[in-house]
Amino acid sequence: MEFCCEYMTGQLEQRCDLHPDPFDCPDAVLIYDPVSRSYGLPVRDGGSGRIVIKHCPWCGVRLPRSLDEA
Repeated sequence: MEFCCEYMTGQLEQRCDLHPDPFDCPDAVLIYDPVSRSYGLPVRDGGSGRIVIKHCPWCGVRLPRSLDEA
């Protein structure tokens, strides 16, 4: 998958040997949900909550519409 900038690519392609679930990894600052096709910032409360974002935090490009958007 191709992303808008090298920072976005680096964050979404990062894999952690200690934490296979990105919600458990403190280094994962961005989550992609392939089911809803949305990007988000993980909420560190022990669950799988996220704050959905619509623009890249690094370059400002508008991200593709998620399936949740009307």
